[in-house]
Amino acid sequence: MNLLGTLIAFQGGGGATREGQAEAAPDLSGMIFHHLLDGHELEFEFLGRGWVIHLPEWEPLHIGALTIDLSPTKHVVFLVLAGVLLTVVFGLVGRAMRSKYTDRAPRGFANAMEAIVLFFRNEVVRKNIGDGADPYTGFILTLFFLILTMNLLGLVPFGATPTGNLAVTGALALTTFVVTEITGMRELGLRGYMGTIFYAPPGLSGIGKVLMLLIMTPVEFIGKLTKPFALMIRLFANMTAGHTLVLSLLGMIFMFGHLTFGKFAITGASIGFVTAIMVLELFVAFLQAYIFAMLSAVFIGLIRHAH
Repeated sequence: MNLLGTLIAFQGGGGATREGQAEAAPDLSGMIFHHLLDGHELEFEFLGRGWVIHLPEWEPLHIGALTIDLSPTKHVVFLVLAGVLLTVVFGLVGRAMRSKYTDRAPRGFANAMEAIVLFFRNEVVRKNIGDGADPYTGFILTLFFLILTMNLLGLVPFGATPTGNLAVTGALALTTFVVTEITGMRELGLRGYMGTIFYAPPGLSGIGKVLMLLIMTPVEFIGKLTKPFALMIRLFANMTAGHTLVLSLLGMIFMFGHLTFGKFAITGASIGFVTAIMVLELFVAFLQAYIFAMLSAVFIGLIRHAH
């Protein structure tokens, strides 16, 4: 999130000069949506000067009644950037581990990465998935680091938050859903997997079993869909809410800029609150990445040991 650029855009977007600020109020909602929503422009503004990169807009693909737009957007650019950063960083860490730390404990950044990997393997993957969980460590770690990097990119100047886009969080949740269901089919077999949908408590027979099947089958099916839906909405809402609050507090500086004396107190209070919230946003970026990865491990473990 570009805070200086936001202030400047806010000041210019309100259509008010120093003499006319009391007559024309800045468009607070327009500014917030402009910085939160996806678009085909990358803006780099600083102290009234900057550059705007217009991303290409390609013709959409039409496959029957389906229309697919593959044009790059702001969130797509930062999503790809997150993937590139992770590839480079872990490529360097892996190279260092193979060349320098084959016979001794790693140091510095490599040591920190090893600690995180071991923590997730021992405390998240093994404890939630159970026996034979190690093959899932790579998937869970990929979710954590990718989401964390995308969250952090929204906190740097000129950045954007891909996880503030429902399409991105929905794709991540769908990936977890597919991995979870495929795991269930492989571990339980087709008959056992169908038992996670068409479920009746053991020991029932006759009309009692039929009634329980009629009641529990919709519940189990809806439960499968609500898990990825909850993952999608939780990540999207938490990342969007913090940015909205920061932009709203910054907007107060210009909303009350026409006041003679009160504007200084409002400006100081707004900057103080924004600073505190940005620190909280940093914590939330780590927390939401961890929660998404942990719940993915929990869902995989639940279906491996279903009923």
